[in-house]
Amino acid sequence: MGAESPKAAPLNATVGIIGAGSMGGAIARGLVATGSCSAADVCLCNRTPQKLEAFARDGFSTCADADSLVQRGTDVVILAVKPQVLPEVLDGLAQPLDGRLVVSIAAGVTLDTLESALPGSRIVRVMPNLPIQVLSGASAVAPGSRATTADVRLVCALFGALGCAEVMREDQLDAEGAVIGCAPAFFALVVDALTRRGIEAGLPAQACRSMAEATMLGVARSLEQTGEHPRAYMEKVTSPGGTTAAALRAMESGLVEAFYEGVDDALARTRELAGQ
Repeated sequence: MGAESPKAAPLNATVGIIGAGSMGGAIARGLVATGSCSAADVCLCNRTPQKLEAFARDGFSTCADADSLVQRGTDVVILAVKPQVLPEVLDGLAQPLDGRLVVSIAAGVTLDTLESALPGSRIVRVMPNLPIQVLSGASAVAPGSRATTADVRLVCALFGALGCAEVMREDQLDAEGAVIGCAPAFFALVVDALTRRGIEAGLPAQACRSMAEATMLGVARSLEQTGEHPRAYMEKVTSPGGTTAAALRAMESGLVEAFYEGVDDALARTRELAGQ
């Protein structure tokens, strides 16, 4: 039995989302699931009409294209399309979006680029990660030069409803992507490795995986609720001369070094893709 979605205070804001793919759709459904917005106050558009049908059935507003969505005059417009198609999407929208708050989740598209394409808009970049789909994501928020304090507050409230949202400088987003953006895969790898080793040691596959997942969730909840440092939490589990102490002695240096190298390689690849 799944846990109920955490409820947030209504934001009293209307939201337009250009792109109803995995991230755009997750943002829309998450805002409604948490009570931050009503379905009628969230409007989506997408190039593939079939993707909009399920949203329309669930009470969301839908539009055939970005032009029509922008004409709705929503309080915020979220650009949830792939970076390579963003220039085409923005073509012709500069005037309709004049004076509006625009949020981009397109990786690698800088604030300078966005502000040049939309010279009259107030721009905020957000880098969310995949767990926003289960309302447990992490989003870095970087305001542009024209964004107001109220704009940042609203964007943090929107994405904070989907997990947590932290304000950062744009120059910190690459590191955030390499650490937090990649982290869901890192954590999934840990669960997978523990499951595979548990099976080799004789545990039933499904039971081992379920227990590993429940344990990871429990540790995350404990650290979040208590504010305890991870090291202090580790000490609670580690008895002197015990099994956990022996395991950590064998694992820690290699595991920590692997995480360091993984983040470094992800950051290097990010800069390579950006042409830096």
